[in-house]
Amino acid sequence: MTPAQISRTPGQGGHSDELRAAARRLGSGVGRRRFLTVTGAAAALAFSAGLPGAGTAAAAELDARKITEDPFTLGVASGDPQPESVLLWTRLAPRPYEADGGLPAERVEVRWEIARDERFRRVVRRGSTTAHPEFGHSVHVDVGGLDPDRGFYYRFRTGAWTSPTGRTRTAPSRGARNSSLTLAAVSCQAYHAGYFTAYKHLADEDVDVVFHLGDYLYEYAVTAVGGARNYTDRVLPDHYNRETLTLEDYRMRYGLYKSDPDLRAAHAAHPFVVTWDDHETENNYAGDIPENSVPPEEFLLRRAAAYRAYWENQPLRAPQRPTGPDMRLYRRLQFGRLAQFDILDTRQYRSNQAYGDGWKVPGPESEDPSRTMTGAAQERWLLDGWKSSDARWNVVPQQVTFARRRDVPSDAYKLSMDSWDGYPASRQRIMDGAEAAGVDNLMVLTGDVHVGYGFDLKKDFDDPASRTVGTEIVATSITSGGDGAEKPANWNNLTQANPHLKFYNGRRGYALVTLGRDEARADFRTVSGVTTPGAPLSTAGSFVTEAGNPGLTPA
Repeated sequence: MTPAQISRTPGQGGHSDELRAAARRLGSGVGRRRFLTVTGAAAALAFSAGLPGAGTAAAAELDARKITEDPFTLGVASGDPQPESVLLWTRLAPRPYEADGGLPAERVEVRWEIARDERFRRVVRRGSTTAHPEFGHSVHVDVGGLDPDRGFYYRFRTGAWTSPTGRTRTAPSRGARNSSLTLAAVSCQAYHAGYFTAYKHLADEDVDVVFHLGDYLYEYAVTAVGGARNYTDRVLPDHYNRETLTLEDYRMRYGLYKSDPDLRAAHAAHPFVVTWDDHETENNYAGDIPENSVPPEEFLLRRAAAYRAYWENQPLRAPQRPTGPDMRLYRRLQFGRLAQFDILDTRQYRSNQAYGDGWKVPGPESEDPSRTMTGAAQERWLLDGWKSSDARWNVVPQQVTFARRRDVPSDAYKLSMDSWDGYPASRQRIMDGAEAAGVDNLMVLTGDVHVGYGFDLKKDFDDPASRTVGTEIVATSITSGGDGAEKPANWNNLTQANPHLKFYNGRRGYALVTLGRDEARADFRTVSGVTTPGAPLSTAGSFVTEAGNPGLTPA
């Protein structure tokens, strides 16, 4: 039985009958465009009815002195660094495996401070904010007035409790001629597939920022022993042993994931820039189209729940807060004149996968020029951003494999319909836009496929001798896929079928990328296994690409 086929017990993990009925009533007897509009409105209403400022937000404030258990079990995080500001996050949850986190539906005052030193003797900003039950008692503090390109320490307090200390860093000023930036790229962390050991190692790396490229959690069931973790010292609650569907389901699943000490350590050590792929909601969904045959109104309610829980549990600013089933996640960050990062969302706006998804022979359906991976508005935003960029490196953190990837070295090849290969016209518009904008140093960061790849991006993938126009670094998974192998079973086929594929490794880990004025270096870090804790870290491969002369060569 596949995870997607897990049965859903009536009354467990489902949307309320009233919510489903309201969505069905709105959806009956109208055209598809109007149907999606009104169904989206139903979902928006369902997930905004109790927002702060109304309803339970008017209830009495909880006296934080009455919190008798540590509320900072999910740790701290920071994200989206800008030259003078950074976003600080935490979520109060004395009992993270419970739907309400172990707190009543009352608001809680949380104090915060940010300092130049770890002992907080030189505090530069402090204040207080409110953790609202409507947002799962999560806290998002946008701290401004900071010096650019500087490291800081931060923490939260409520009642008698103090959070762990986190480290963060602001971006260089907009016009700074900074000479170096080191980032980590991570993706795909299925809790049930193994231990997050790679995050323990990442916490010790000297990096400026971490880009999470999707599949932060998985909607699939997690057994009482934690799947492949095979716990002998604990038993997970039964409610994890089903697929996530509702807001409570997704909140509790984040509680499970963020209870992992290695994930908490990585968040506390570095600022994160996050974007989702599919599993934060449902496997391989496309826009408003679910993986399985459920009514569209049901899926949009699920998407609204997943998006809201995602925002609640990530270091994201207010502009990213969702409205029902819609959330503007694509955004731009700049690190001086060295790098511009255009973070994409290739899941929310895409056309449906051609030929029913999977690996298929390409044809008229997949090659239809009207098909889009990004949607028209996001595509326009990306290309316009390149036109005004003065950065040395233009980096695109996104989700699915961008380069062409044939499965066999023969004319009978197939391509993945879920990756950019299933949307070649959309990919071509992006590549043409980069060329028209004069982007000389294009780098794509990718997750999704549970292996590490290094690709040269070609002007014409059918001609290996054509000009290389950029590079793609694909970060392997943190755990998804289990222990993996240095050379997966299809290693020979893929390397022979795709001469622009310069590196392929199937172990778990992450990618480090150091951007300099003259070159960029990529190091593929891997661990020997994830089904037992404590695996050592090694470097499976290192490559460089010269500024103005794209193409990966061994370091």
